[in-house]
Amino acid sequence: MSNDSSSDQNIHISLDRQCLTLIDGNGSVLAEYPISTALNGPGEQDGSGCTPRGSHYVRAMIGDGQPMYTVYRGRRPTGEIYSPELAAQHPARDWILTRILWLCGRETSKNRGPGVDTFRRFIYIHGTPDTEPMGVPLSHGCVRMRNDDVIDLFNRVSTGTAVSIY
Repeated sequence: MSNDSSSDQNIHISLDRQCLTLIDGNGSVLAEYPISTALNGPGEQDGSGCTPRGSHYVRAMIGDGQPMYTVYRGRRPTGEIYSPELAAQHPARDWILTRILWLCGRETSKNRGPGVDTFRRFIYIHGTPDTEPMGVPLSHGCVRMRNDDVIDLFNRVSTGTAVSIY
């Protein structure tokens, strides 16, 4: 259930602070969450494994109503619920859990278009196993969040919400 005033909200993602901040239209902080961005640092190139910088927006929101720890592959629920036992069976999997906010770049030739397209790179804000540390860059390019936090964020925003990554 999305908040009607979310069009006035902005998501700010600080790569240095490893923090996602939800800000209302008046500039007030509504929520702040620890995150984990790319182990490879910032960057926009396809295949780089980096987190893209600049102006983005939430293009799609996936997972409304799904249970916490729902496992996604190709943006579809697999029918699995993440557990340590499941993780042991699939040690190499990059877990995408609970909710997905799929980002799209706004800046042509920087984070939108051939070779640098955030949307085509499948860059998301998504849940991750609780065993994964926050505040430390470890992802493959996405913005990882705690599952409780990604549900909270998901319920506060809507498609079209502005996202600034810096």
